Amino acid sequence: MWIKGPAKMLQLQGPQLLQMLEKCLTKSLPESLKVYGTVFHMNQGNPFGLKALVDKWPDFKTVVIRPQEQEMADDFDHYTNTYQIFSKDLRNCQESLTTSDVINWKQHLQIQSSQSSLNEVIQNLAAAKFVKVEHTQCILYVMPETARKLLPSLPETKNLPAGYGAPKAINEEMFKLSSMDPTHAALVNKFWHFGGNKRSQRFIERCIRAFPTFCLLGPEGTPASWSLMDQTGEIRMGATLPEYRGRGLVSHMLAVHTRALDQLGFPVYNNTDKAHKIVQRISHNLRHIAIPHGWNQWNCVPL
Repeated sequence: MWIKGPAKMLQLQGPQLLQMLEKCLTKSLPESLKVYGTVFHMNQGNPFGLKALVDKWPDFKTVVIRPQEQEMADDFDHYTNTYQIFSKDLRNCQESLTTSDVINWKQHLQIQSSQSSLNEVIQNLAAAKFVKVEHTQCILYVMPETARKLLPSLPETKNLPAGYGAPKAINEEMFKLSSMDPTHAALVNKFWHFGGNKRSQRFIERCIRAFPTFCLLGPEGTPASWSLMDQTGEIRMGATLPEYRGRGLVSHMLAVHTRALDQLGFPVYNNTDKAHKIVQRISHNLRHIAIPHGWNQWNCVPL
């Protein structure tokens, strides 16, 4: 069944409708990837307690994924106050978000999308609501097995050789494969480009509890390199301690994490900054497919 959501958008409820939405979103990949990945994990137990809203059903044009209202109690926690948006019609998107209160513009919030074309819509909405916006755009990488399964028509997918790209060999005596523990969140937070504060640490702890994580424990028995997912299913947080860089650990971590998620049937993707040439080289070696302008985040702060 669907129930009336805030103002004029409809909330899809129940596994049947969410599975239908997931299937519909596959037809709009890669533009729908951030929303598709989120809905996929909503159908795998919904560990972040998210909800899906559409402008109409079943012939929707705009989808917004957001947390339940009770989850968004902290007006300054933009990590929790995060919306994923996909739209087939930008005019419809602007109208749907203008005439509904789906987005709480009074809070510090983030909007994420695989559509750079949403920028004008979000800038217009923010200006009308007296909200300051900072747009971050990165390269979106889709991993080979996910590309074969979900994006078979892309020219890059058709040219993919069989199997996986080979990561660098590592010293397996020195570095032991393990999973992350919530107590490791402070370490991840220290090195995460988008983190470094108490709210981001709380978000990282939640991601560690909710999703499969991997790390390489160094000689001290603590993580030397790690790889974590966020609520959209993206491999979002990965790093290596400075003293262990240049040993192929990130490449190894990405390969291990990707294979494990492939075996679970998860869509696998990540992003990197356009200036981060090392990660781009690693992604190229591991045969990841780049979707330029495909990773977008808008940080919104009320004036």
